[in-house]
Amino acid sequence: MRQHTTIPIRVAQRLPMYHRHLYELPMDGVTHISSAKLSAYMGVTASQLRQDLSHFGRFGHHSYGYRVDELFHILTVILGLTRKHKMVLVGAGHLGRALANYEGFARRGFYIEGAFDIDPSVVGGKLAGIEIMPVEELAGFLQRSKIDIGIIAVPADAAQDVADTLVDNGVRALWNFAPRRLEVPQTVVLEHVHLSDSLMSLAYRLHKLDVCKNQTAYRC
Repeated sequence: MRQHTTIPIRVAQRLPMYHRHLYELPMDGVTHISSAKLSAYMGVTASQLRQDLSHFGRFGHHSYGYRVDELFHILTVILGLTRKHKMVLVGAGHLGRALANYEGFARRGFYIEGAFDIDPSVVGGKLAGIEIMPVEELAGFLQRSKIDIGIIAVPADAAQDVADTLVDNGVRALWNFAPRRLEVPQTVVLEHVHLSDSLMSLAYRLHKLDVCKNQTAYRC
């Protein structure tokens, strides 16, 4: 497998989708698959799939295509999913609780080690088996624990302070669900999640279906 240093961000964003689909294929009894069928299953063109994978080496065989388990393992390594990633959750509201209770994280090696909130009515309670601690104890917890990823699920006006505390205490990656941009050092990996973006994309596609029924100037 080729060493990868300068991978286009769009390629990096598609890798988790490829990994997820490859995980699902064996459930349907698929062990080998052609690039044409695999790309159709993943919703990209065959040339796009081959180009994305070419950043990491040469995969697949002319006679029978890709071995699903082999390619899945390769992407697991590329994505860094062969080790445990320790996370901390800040914000134990409805969104935070949904994230903490999602079982798919552990299957991929992501574990929430601590949960924090500012609301006294929830502090001391349990969230996915973890005691919710007051946010004032976040810095001390981070200094005692080696946390890889900080999940920010707090209101927008509190998000930057939370990010600063996480970064100042050694957290190198932030997963931000707060509806605001954050300022962090270039050495920190920051991923913004905008839940409404996916919903608006769905609304656009639904609108396009309706418009196409009326045979307007839209390209259908």
